[in-house]
Amino acid sequence: MNWLTQLFTQGSVAHDILIYSLVIALGLGFGKFKIFGISLGITWVLFFSILFANLKLAVNQETNHFLKEFGLAIFVYCIGLQVGPSFFNSLKKDGLKANFLAVMIVFLGVVVSIIFHLLVTKDISVTVGLMSGAVTNTPGLGAAQAVMEDPALQNKNLDATEASIAYAVTYPLGVLGIILIIIILKKIWKINIKKEQSDYERKVQLNPSRPITVNLSLKNAMLFNKPFSSIRTVVSDNFVVSRILQNNSLFVPTEDTVLKEEDVLLIMAPKAVMEKLELVIGEKSHINLEEIPSDLITANVVVTRRKATVQKLQDIDELNRPDCQITRIERSGIDIISSPNFVLHIGDVVTVVGTKKGIDAMASLLGNAIKRLDIPELAPIFFGLFLGVILGSIPFRFPGIPIPVKIGLAGGPLIVALLISQFGNRVNIYNYTTYSANLMVRELGISLFLASIGLSTGSYFMKVFETGKGLEWIAIGFAITIIPLLITSLLARYALKRTFFEICGLLAGASTDPPALAFALQLAGNSVPSLTYATVYPLSMFARILAAELIVLGFA
Repeated sequence: MNWLTQLFTQGSVAHDILIYSLVIALGLGFGKFKIFGISLGITWVLFFSILFANLKLAVNQETNHFLKEFGLAIFVYCIGLQVGPSFFNSLKKDGLKANFLAVMIVFLGVVVSIIFHLLVTKDISVTVGLMSGAVTNTPGLGAAQAVMEDPALQNKNLDATEASIAYAVTYPLGVLGIILIIIILKKIWKINIKKEQSDYERKVQLNPSRPITVNLSLKNAMLFNKPFSSIRTVVSDNFVVSRILQNNSLFVPTEDTVLKEEDVLLIMAPKAVMEKLELVIGEKSHINLEEIPSDLITANVVVTRRKATVQKLQDIDELNRPDCQITRIERSGIDIISSPNFVLHIGDVVTVVGTKKGIDAMASLLGNAIKRLDIPELAPIFFGLFLGVILGSIPFRFPGIPIPVKIGLAGGPLIVALLISQFGNRVNIYNYTTYSANLMVRELGISLFLASIGLSTGSYFMKVFETGKGLEWIAIGFAITIIPLLITSLLARYALKRTFFEICGLLAGASTDPPALAFALQLAGNSVPSLTYATVYPLSMFARILAAELIVLGFA
């Protein structure tokens, strides 16, 4: 039985693999259980790694350090690939208010943390750990630790271990604190779920950017006998005409189609743009072109061919067909109205209107080989990590900060992934991964990171409570969690008229906390919180990583 004893003896690669595997397996297993409907999920990996460290089941220090940094890098990179498209869409008009509120939550969290640092903790390493745990943001902790371990700050009394312990102490109540705020707000505001649902639906109906489909009858004599493109010279906003009824013939119009009096056009456009089109084209028609029998059909086509993703739609001659037209694109769960300047991505689901022959030709041009998407390509992922590490190592100088700032292994890969997910296809970087593949790599990364933190700091964990600091840190962390969320929720509700569902998604997204989102979705009974969550999550993640680094540098 000596071989079994040796496996649990520190010093071998087999021992390190065994410990990591057992910690992660137990942690993920316990993460499936719920207490009062709440699950701490992957956080159990951290708790089991702390337990193993206290049982003296340690691992090689170099192995621990490598897996922690590598796990963090692949975790944030996969997050960036997943949320990249929604990140850039969220920076447009509709998402600006929600992102403003999310950044406000981050800013208030920093302010509260600094106040407690000046009055109580005095140790910036502890403060950053408390803040990261209180807002359940693991990448922020990793970024701060990377700064602390920078050789330029060796004489600044920074302790990455203290930060990890503070993080572990405050994290559980950080998860519960966000959920508690949601429960308190529901009670204070006397929320009626059905009424909130109807209020939200009414708000959506009134949203000027909401895409709608309308049949318009051509009444403007200035457009008679003019090419269809003349409408775009008057209304430059984005819209799509998928069908036109002319002389009892129904077909897909091209830019050269000559318009006739009493033509009926089926148009898809944002509500605000549709109002302009009604003024230019004419009144709504009682004829519904979608109900008229014809050889025109609608189909969904998946983009799997790289050649279709490197140019704007208007520059791909094969896609500009007279018998078929792309009307909208679904990307990362978001519907986007097609436009000539739009650039497709691998994995986009394209809605096409046209004849069967046209749609078959379009499908052949776009790929529509769904099985190809089941085979992820790893080379672009590692190339992206390569670029991310380089970016994260570049020193940037800010006024008032004596040493250069590096965004590190948390910030660099995240930014590169965001950029590649949006623009990679234009430089032939194939970045598509299925959701399941992305989730598996992402969960592997965060599991390795949390296990490494616990195994390296767990032996110090109980000492914090022995010295009496444990309860103090928990109280500080709870304040850092609650105060920013409460202030911002009141502003969102009364000043910006956000619905309860939107506020739930905002709080979970700004805290980058999936368990809180799961609770909000269960409470709401609809997907509204996830929409706001997806809108604010990317910018919140980036802001929290940057904030953690700047706090360390500002006070070091």
